[in-house]
Amino acid sequence: MVNYKDLGLVNTREMFAKAIKGGYAIPAFNFNNMEQMQAIIQACVEAKSPVILQVSSGARKYANQTLLRYMAQGAVEYAKELGYAIPIVLHLDHGDTFELCKSCIEYGFSSVMIDGSAHSYEDNIALTKKVVDYAHQYDVTVEGELGVLAGVEDDVVAEKSNYTRPEEVEDFVKRTGVDSLAISIGTSHGANKFKPEQCTRDANGILVPPPLRFDILKEIEKRLPGFPIVLHGSSSVPQDLVKSINSHGGALKDAIGIPEDQLREASKSAVCKINIDSDGRLAMTAAIREVLQAEPAVFDPRKYLGPARDRLKELYIHKCKDVLGSAGKA
Repeated sequence: MVNYKDLGLVNTREMFAKAIKGGYAIPAFNFNNMEQMQAIIQACVEAKSPVILQVSSGARKYANQTLLRYMAQGAVEYAKELGYAIPIVLHLDHGDTFELCKSCIEYGFSSVMIDGSAHSYEDNIALTKKVVDYAHQYDVTVEGELGVLAGVEDDVVAEKSNYTRPEEVEDFVKRTGVDSLAISIGTSHGANKFKPEQCTRDANGILVPPPLRFDILKEIEKRLPGFPIVLHGSSSVPQDLVKSINSHGGALKDAIGIPEDQLREASKSAVCKINIDSDGRLAMTAAIREVLQAEPAVFDPRKYLGPARDRLKELYIHKCKDVLGSAGKA
């Protein structure tokens, strides 16, 4: 058993309380490898932002659970080396079983998500409560989910979304004891969040997706005043990155994301954690394709992963400063 506190990590409790009071959201950036972790820590130290290092089940298998533990500990020390000891959480994204959540807690995670949204309401409550009861013994915070997000991301697949029902949230939180709640108000997993026919075009001809259901969010806030709310599937899919990928040999079709102004509005509410994964993938892929097309003789991974890391850092500084409002809050 590895206690996350021995790794220098924190849980989300105090972090979320400050975010709700301050009207900003904590970035939850997914990572699978060293370059992504470097970019996240560099960006958040420079922006002086707290951060959640987020790991999906697929990323845990890819990176190895033991290596991840030491990478998280390294992230804490790396931030100090860069000159600012930002608060860092290591969080399991979309855990789908008690056993997976338990294993992550034993390997030093300071926060876990148990996603029982594919089950019936009562089964979701039972599974979530089981994880909460175990996690709280070790002061690990737990995120639950009500509602279903459409889209594809790692092992998470859903063809259509079901909005969170505000009338269920009080009962769910009371009976499970979760520390935060992921809700569905129109965000979606992956880079292809919406079909073109679901969107309208703005004055510049750019596709604009349907707006988030802020009415549902406000009703949930009324029923759970001051309770931490989480948005998944919140990448904005910057069209300059999509264009760069496609002009350098890529084939991304109908890649449409959540407008950043809507995320900024959400972050001023009880939404205190916003998950961003696809935007990071796009930034890195665009940089890698640009290098490999411009310099086809390059075969040293550092020559293309270095620029990919730099592009990712630039994107994440922008997210902290201009979208989530978390810059300067560490």
